[in-house]
Amino acid sequence: MEYKKSGDLIALRLNRGEEIVSSVKNVCEKEHVTFGSIAGIGAVGHAVVGLYRVAERKYYKNTFDGEMEMTSLLGNSTEKDGQIYLHLHANFARADGQVVGGHLNEAAISGTAEIFIRTAQSSIGRKTDPATGLNVFAF
Repeated sequence: MEYKKSGDLIALRLNRGEEIVSSVKNVCEKEHVTFGSIAGIGAVGHAVVGLYRVAERKYYKNTFDGEMEMTSLLGNSTEKDGQIYLHLHANFARADGQVVGGHLNEAAISGTAEIFIRTAQSSIGRKTDPATGLNVFAF
C-alpha cells in the first residue's frame, strides 16, 4: 500500500494480496479522516458483500471468488465512539459481465486498486437509529 496526500485529497494504491477495507481504514486512521468520501476502482479475486434487512436488523453476507473488476467503490469515513467508522459499498463485474455488489465487508486485491479519499476539515459522528438499528450520521 502506498498513498500520497495533496490538499484535501488522498490517492491510495493497493497491491496484490492487500485487503481493501482494512487498508482504507488504516489510511483514514493515520490521516485522521473523520469526515471524508471514498471512491475507487480495481481488480479483486475475493469479495464479501452484504445486504441489510431492516425488518430483521441483520446483515446477510455473500462471498464471491474469482477474477473480478471492481467497477465501483463508494463510501465514507466518519467517527463512532472515538474510532474511524467506514461505510463502503462496491460492485464487482465477473468475466461474463455479471455484476454483484452490496455493503462491502472485505475484498482482496488480485491486481491493483486506485482509491481516492476526499477529506473535510470537520468530523461527522454516528449514532444508532432506534427505528432501523443502523448507525446513521449524527450531526
